[in-house]
Amino acid sequence: MSYVALRREEEKERRRAEMVDAAEALYAKVGWDAVTMDRVAKSARLSRALLYVYFRDKNDLLHAITERALHDLRERFIAAAAAHPKGIDKVEAIGRSYVQFQQEKPYRFDACARFHAHQAEGYPAEDACAAAGDAVMAVIVGTLREGQADGSIRQDIGDPMQVCVMLWAFTHGLIQIATNKTVEIARQGVAIPQLMDGSFAMLRYLLSGKSGT
Repeated sequence: MSYVALRREEEKERRRAEMVDAAEALYAKVGWDAVTMDRVAKSARLSRALLYVYFRDKNDLLHAITERALHDLRERFIAAAAAHPKGIDKVEAIGRSYVQFQQEKPYRFDACARFHAHQAEGYPAEDACAAAGDAVMAVIVGTLREGQADGSIRQDIGDPMQVCVMLWAFTHGLIQIATNKTVEIARQGVAIPQLMDGSFAMLRYLLSGKSGT
């Protein structure tokens, strides 16, 4: 690739990133339902026509945000796991980092939830999001296998990928309940911090091998 072509490609990527930045900022401020292509263009100080050169529509923008969110989540999981020697501790740390991800970047958590809930519509970015999601899952599967190797996780838990999906479903649901049903939970006399601690303690109990306690 020539120097001029390289510069053009870099400029194109920079411009695209600015558009995604603007969309993310609006997402965080007003929620996805209130985001429009017009508002993103104005926020990025670009023409609406130019925005459509880069993104087919609002859903295309959501895929770009989701891909960014999933890369962020993977890095968080890797960092959380790296802070602990045993596999069982890595798994718990990953779960807690998922909770923290939602607390710190709720719009990114929401973007991931929307992506996983949608039906495939043939957007080119869907494959990139799927690949980013697979990379996130691979981190969890890796820690499960590490735990089995070091004895902190039971050998009879079954297929690590299936367990990974189960843990994801459990933790994702826990986060949504804790976020959306706070009043109802409090009415039952359950505090959110205790709910989280109890839930992760239960997961440890279910997964733990002889050296995982």
